[in-house]
Amino acid sequence: MSLVGFRHSNCIVQEQLRFDTQERQVKAGAWILMIALGLGQTVGAAPAGFQSHQGIVETAQRFLAEQAAAAHSGKVEASIGRLDSRLRLKRCGAPLEAFLPAGARLSGNTSVGVRCPGPTEWKIYVSGKISVFGQVVVASEPLLRGEAVGEAQLRVVERELSGLSYGYFDRTDKLTGMLAGRAIPAGTVITPNMLSAPRLINRGDRVTLLTGSERFQVRMRGEAMSDGTRGERIRVKALNSQRVIEGWVVSRGVVKVTL
Repeated sequence: MSLVGFRHSNCIVQEQLRFDTQERQVKAGAWILMIALGLGQTVGAAPAGFQSHQGIVETAQRFLAEQAAAAHSGKVEASIGRLDSRLRLKRCGAPLEAFLPAGARLSGNTSVGVRCPGPTEWKIYVSGKISVFGQVVVASEPLLRGEAVGEAQLRVVERELSGLSYGYFDRTDKLTGMLAGRAIPAGTVITPNMLSAPRLINRGDRVTLLTGSERFQVRMRGEAMSDGTRGERIRVKALNSQRVIEGWVVSRGVVKVTL
């Protein structure tokens, strides 16, 4: 082969390689575009034939808010958790229906059922939360253990109630004179187990025993056989007869008895 022929063949081979490379690049670009378009369809609305997650959440949210408002007075908030992104349910041909599963609570963490009545029936449970707000008594300043609580040391604030499983008070006048059973930091919600009633009678105290009705009362002297707080039942001894009887603490040094 002559030198001219060799050069001509080499040019043809290089041109063919260039064409093959361009063709592969075009095909690769088209494939990338197809993938991008496919991903765009996945990220957008629910795939054709499947129920949208938004419709399920909105149905549960609306239902839970209505149930919470009917069950509680005052301020309430209802929220629904997120659905698993992999969830696929057939698109419902009728309006979705929501319901409360057996044992579901109407405060704190709960669940809501959503179902499709047909023609393709399905049912799903979604998590939810109901936050109930109300007035509660908190310490406005630190309280020491054994300290008698004054009304000025308390205030009423709004708090979320579902987490207050140990109870709470909604008025300060019920707590005046109670004793702090432990140190209570400022801002703490006051619960019944934090306080104790003041002791009005000690064992061995001389007390006044009351008996009779509102119109006619008999008073006598007695001796307390045990300690007592307001409303507590204790044993006392009538000094005139040395008889031991039971009565209820009315106030400091006073016990109501039935003879």
